Amino acid sequence: MVYITRREQFSAAHKLHREDWSAEKNEQVFGKCANPNWHGHNYQLWVTVKGEPNPDTSFVVNLSDVSTIVREKVIAKLDHKNINLDVDFMKGKLASTETIATEIWKQIEDPIKKLGCELHSVKIQETENNYVEYFGK
Repeated sequence: MVYITRREQFSAAHKLHREDWSAEKNEQVFGKCANPNWHGHNYQLWVTVKGEPNPDTSFVVNLSDVSTIVREKVIAKLDHKNINLDVDFMKGKLASTETIATEIWKQIEDPIKKLGCELHSVKIQETENNYVEYFGK
């Protein structure tokens, strides 16, 4: 089994906020991430797939195909957008990095399978010091 990773980037705004909580509770739990005027990040996204190399090409997958899927299904929807308001697959969900990672997985898992490999992980770095990795269920 060989693992191969494609990195993409996007910039987006969000806030951590629950409508069913008071402004005070949101601030207490989420701190400055609950800023009512939003805040943004320059995210790094790593998508890792796995499989056996093709004997003819020695590729697990053509990474340009993985990139195309990620750009169409994810980056085009997230880049320079408000995650809470503009992103269809995030509607009604708390825009934490954990949720973003799991929802990205849902967007790309099936199209990646059609390439003949398996999605292994989605990693999102939100800040210099914080990142999330999701490996499926």
